[in-house]
Amino acid sequence: MVNAVEEYIAKHSNGVYDRTNFDKYAAKRKLILSCPVIHLAGSNGKSCTAKFLESIYLAANYKVASFIVPCLLENNECIRFNGKPIDDETLAKLFQDNQKDFDKFDLSGFEALVALAYRYFESVKPDIAIIECGMGGVLDATNLDDLDTRLAIITSISLEHTAELGTTVSQIALHTAGIIKADNPVLVGRIDDESLGIIRDEAKSMDAVLYRVDQYHFDHLVGSAFHFDYGMFKDVEINVEADYQLRNASLAIQATQILKGDFPVSEEALRNGLKAMQIEGRLQREGRIVLDVAHNPEAIECLCRCMSSISKGRPVHVLFGSLRDKNIAVELPTLANRVADITLTTFDHPWAREEEDFFLYAGDHPYVNDAVGALKNLLEQFPEDAILITGATRFVGLMAKAIKEQGIA
Repeated sequence: MVNAVEEYIAKHSNGVYDRTNFDKYAAKRKLILSCPVIHLAGSNGKSCTAKFLESIYLAANYKVASFIVPCLLENNECIRFNGKPIDDETLAKLFQDNQKDFDKFDLSGFEALVALAYRYFESVKPDIAIIECGMGGVLDATNLDDLDTRLAIITSISLEHTAELGTTVSQIALHTAGIIKADNPVLVGRIDDESLGIIRDEAKSMDAVLYRVDQYHFDHLVGSAFHFDYGMFKDVEINVEADYQLRNASLAIQATQILKGDFPVSEEALRNGLKAMQIEGRLQREGRIVLDVAHNPEAIECLCRCMSSISKGRPVHVLFGSLRDKNIAVELPTLANRVADITLTTFDHPWAREEEDFFLYAGDHPYVNDAVGALKNLLEQFPEDAILITGATRFVGLMAKAIKEQGIA
């Protein structure tokens, strides 16, 4: 039955950006999420900010549910309670109970996953749920009208999913601001003035107090861990070497301070939670292989800022797999300016780019259909250099699995 879940989600992964059928399903099945919620939207940084928050509240001994997308490999990873993915048996039973209505209302794979998550969370009764939007905000399936959103977090705004959300940052910002709920606060990351204006207007119309993340200071690497100051918290440590995680950790710290009246967290729990948080697929090291799910232009730019940490003074060779809806016209040139070479490849996903989808770049970068074979060849051809695997989340997850199972690193 777990395979049936995977099959359904894969088959319905190209769902239309439309809430009509999902709302009909939700009304018939009385879908709710009654616990307090931290709701996250934005172009980049949602997942990592959510994971920092999950780790902090777990360190503070709260019962924490989290819905964090996309997953690296198995859909279980997206639905978590107290830091552990939903077990196969529970997931299978929930799917079996809902499958007929999933089919009846033709829910997309993401909508079905949201429904399964919310039903699971209702059964385990968490103190707080940390929920990440899949796309945008106002029409996202996670955004139920009666969601008890104690804090909305908008991490960043950039041109992504333009076919669904709009072709300008202001249009995307308006979609994203749809997670703001009346009389409840919203926290905004470092975004452009135009997007901030849109979000500020929406917050004002909802009587929602707007907070902005402060700047962190004195950031420096100690081994493979970043140390930094944020507000009253001095020499905070996160167990990562990617500087872009400093922004996400800062958002998480600020969120806990906004919510400290309802969900108090001691300084010890905050520090322990930040330090304990592990993030797979973000500057993840396997020997001299580095894996990072930089899947849009903003994320690629952040990744390039970490290139000295990735390279350790050696040339960097990239293995790149992408979904067809991503802006590789920006991503590939940005990468190419910072690395020795790029090998293009494909992977097991219905939206994965294949050779014909890279035809405009055939003269610049070689294409190899077998991603694992391409990785082995790069390791053999460049025995002293760094290999960077990046692009789609699913691609990075599959490559991480292959590396571990085959002992490639």
